[in-house]
Amino acid sequence: MRAYLGAILMAGTALSGMVLSGTGAALAQSSSPFSGLFGRGSQAEGPVALDVQVAGGDEALTRQIRQALLLTGALAEDRTTGQDMLAAARGDYARILGLLYDEGYYNGVVTITLDGVEAAEVAPLDAPAQVARVLVAVDPGPVFRFSRAQIAPVAPGSDISDAYAVGAVAGTGVMRRAAIAGVDGWRAVGHAKADIGDQQIVADHDASQVDSRIALTPGPRVSFGRMSVSGNQRLNERRLRKIAGFPEGERFDPEELETVRQRLRRSGVFSAITLQEADDIGPGDTLDVDLTVVEQAPRRIGAGAEISTVDGALVSAYWMHRNLLGGGERLRIDGRIKDIGSETSDRDDELTIRLDRPATITADTTAYTELEVAQMREEDYDEDSATLGFGLTHIFSDRLTADAALEYQYSRVFDANGRTDFKVVALPMDVIWDRRDQPNNARRGFYLSAEVTPFAGQGDTSSGLRALGEGRVFRSFGADDRFTLAGRARAGSVFGSALETTPRNYLFYSGGGGTVRGHPYQSLGVEQIRGPDGPIKTGGLSVASATAEFRFQLRERIGLVAFADYGQVWTQDGFGGDSGDHAGAGVGIRYDTPIGPLRFDVAGPVSGDTGSGVQLYLGLGQAF
Repeated sequence: MRAYLGAILMAGTALSGMVLSGTGAALAQSSSPFSGLFGRGSQAEGPVALDVQVAGGDEALTRQIRQALLLTGALAEDRTTGQDMLAAARGDYARILGLLYDEGYYNGVVTITLDGVEAAEVAPLDAPAQVARVLVAVDPGPVFRFSRAQIAPVAPGSDISDAYAVGAVAGTGVMRRAAIAGVDGWRAVGHAKADIGDQQIVADHDASQVDSRIALTPGPRVSFGRMSVSGNQRLNERRLRKIAGFPEGERFDPEELETVRQRLRRSGVFSAITLQEADDIGPGDTLDVDLTVVEQAPRRIGAGAEISTVDGALVSAYWMHRNLLGGGERLRIDGRIKDIGSETSDRDDELTIRLDRPATITADTTAYTELEVAQMREEDYDEDSATLGFGLTHIFSDRLTADAALEYQYSRVFDANGRTDFKVVALPMDVIWDRRDQPNNARRGFYLSAEVTPFAGQGDTSSGLRALGEGRVFRSFGADDRFTLAGRARAGSVFGSALETTPRNYLFYSGGGGTVRGHPYQSLGVEQIRGPDGPIKTGGLSVASATAEFRFQLRERIGLVAFADYGQVWTQDGFGGDSGDHAGAGVGIRYDTPIGPLRFDVAGPVSGDTGSGVQLYLGLGQAF
């Protein structure tokens, strides 16, 4: 027996209108004929018992059906009246049948009984007052496989799944995805109005096979036409177009539209962005696009905090204006106070004022001006500094960014040798390649960063080059990625500059929550500069550190972490000269929140003489 399956490949639409002749798709029977043949699903607790039984005992299919049921949702929401149960059951016939079709079962028999009465035979107005037991019995029948799986014409580079092939399971989901991939393949090479032209799909019930043929209609290759803009109120339209960087006149590419969306989102000005392609192709095979935006409130404030038992507390806050001058400019003022109540140093204060202007030079380049003033009161020295910089940030992709700036820095240091002034003109440059799946709680991927800062000293300050690199890697395994291995390595050096005449904030330290937990912040440095009472402790000219973490997701929101950290600091560039090292280890707990895990770590020293006793760390987000 053969049956024709129609209207199943409309891209993006749900399965509808499918009818199989013969014994296929029998939706209801007066009683279940499958006693003793079923794999039994779990039984729900509460006033209504729900059993899901699938012939053959296929646990995976049983689980899929249970999760898809409206009955399951109704019970979870405590909607258990007879009318609720009847309405959900009547809707579940089509849901189960659609799921079976997606899995390649076209001869399925579905029975849903409410206290032994077939739900399909109960009129909506005759629903019982209460239902005690619901039985969902499914005989999926044999799985159907492709006797032919043909799709044409296919654009070069189209991502047609290997599951759409002769001999593979002939699920409707596989056919639908193949058709969508075929259409997307043509759109990717400029055929914006590519569509499904014809489909011939025949199910042979005697042989349990499906003959599938899909014909695609590419349509003409088009270019981007004009972009109309609406919804902007405070943002100037000329600047909006500059930020969007719409590629008018270039060959159509859906990825370019996504890039436009990303640029507009990065500006922070909008709460909603809609890009709609025109229904018809315009003169000269061009396609116009309509952009509609909704601006969000221009001002925003935020705050954060961290606590360490040795380093003390850190509090921070910021105020931001997203559209300062009507061109998408973003002004942000950050204030930070740290080492409050620290056992090793006095309080540090920092203030940063930064103005960003998106779409400067190119749509993906942001220009900025930044002023930073700081008052640092460390254990071995005090420093007052001010830095003024002008820079550019270029976004090559959502994963790769680069930054370059020209800055002047003045700092005044007080230590056992008295006052020392440092003045430098620097050209800091950095690049970041971020392939993590989640920045605040990564489970997979990697993160690489590199910083290079050539600097020219003024007066008695040395000239040289500061370089720093860092890599992070994440790998998860186990059911639902419950186990995660995370590692971080960091190394840096200052070349061509004498230790005594290098700005203190260019030198490297180790210790604290960002490097080696279990040891106080910046507790490991070097003692190379002579002072009136012996060597003065400063940072070193080279540093290396490594961290390993094992993360275990105990429950949906609660995770545990075990970690070990190591750090080493050298007196000379290129990792030469005298050095010191230390290590720490500990455990932590994580509680997931919508903005990242709340972190609580307990750590102690393993080696080195820079720390003693247990330290506690509390913050938001993973340590790295």
